[in-house]
Amino acid sequence: MTRRSLRRRLASTTAATAAALGLVMTLAACGGGSIAATGSTTSAPSATVAGTGTDLSAVTLRVGETGWKQQELLLQSAGLADTPYRTEFSLFQGGNLQLEALGADAIDLASASEIPPIFAAQSGGPGSLTISAVRQGNTLTQEVVVPEGSTIASVEQLKGRKVAYVQNTTAHYFLYQSVAAAGLQWSDIEAVPLSTSDGLAALLSGQVDALASYGNAVITAHAKGATTLVDARDILSGNFLYVTRPATNADPATKAAILDFYDRLEKGFAWARSHPDDWAAVIARETKQPVEQARQVFVDGEQQRPSHFVPTSAQAIASQRKIVDTFVQAGILTATVDIGQYWTTEYDQGLQAIQAASDAG
Repeated sequence: MTRRSLRRRLASTTAATAAALGLVMTLAACGGGSIAATGSTTSAPSATVAGTGTDLSAVTLRVGETGWKQQELLLQSAGLADTPYRTEFSLFQGGNLQLEALGADAIDLASASEIPPIFAAQSGGPGSLTISAVRQGNTLTQEVVVPEGSTIASVEQLKGRKVAYVQNTTAHYFLYQSVAAAGLQWSDIEAVPLSTSDGLAALLSGQVDALASYGNAVITAHAKGATTLVDARDILSGNFLYVTRPATNADPATKAAILDFYDRLEKGFAWARSHPDDWAAVIARETKQPVEQARQVFVDGEQQRPSHFVPTSAQAIASQRKIVDTFVQAGILTATVDIGQYWTTEYDQGLQAIQAASDAG
């Protein structure tokens, strides 16, 4: 079966699978790429950021989200949604699509793992994007899974098998690393790039032998009897990057709104850690899983690596450079990218204040 015919067969099953995932995706053409465009808007009850006097009444901060509206619902649940600026949240299937939307000026703030900004930087070139902050997070629910009843018991047994993965994301990276660690070449597997929902549909319908994915797709696969072949907890850094455009950084009011947004998210995660039952109920509703399971996944993740915003750092840049080098060596990137030049320290002073306040409790 060719990849094109596989995608055609998947078209009939993707819609049902997406519903199972709880993903509300609307694809719309934008600047040559496909971006999700479901959104919601909140109005600003007050007009200034506390302590700064900056008038943000004219700002509308357009924020990208992946999978489900975690950030929007976190602020609402923690009582932190009364921003002194308007917010618009748009939902995407992956960080790579958020970066496409950012490049098309459809959003102001994207968040992704370390991988999508690399490909966006190579595509857009210097001046197209800036990495402005790091949110440390856990690396759980990032796995290669096989369907119920599969006889595949090791990564070595993926040789000659169809493996779906989400291209240009963490799934792409940890699948490559897992295959290499097993002594295989990338060409030893039949790698099939698919979206999260298409990949899950392919796995559950038996059209691929394994799936490298993350988040809701992995959770849903397990609920359907899939088992873990290998996970990425010791492969990935847990650095999730927030990405803006230089033009956004040059606007003082929008820049102040972004820092305020980081501060609210930091407080939101603190609230979630102290109210795991309340937050698990939200997660369970949005991801269509049992509340107890959602609670356990959240608690395990925060125990592995608590969610915190931190300033940019040489270590974070080095971590991303390591991925660039790996992709160049593998031929996935045809030329290297000086990813360090895409990082900005413009938000570091504010992030240091957020970090200090969080540490002080």
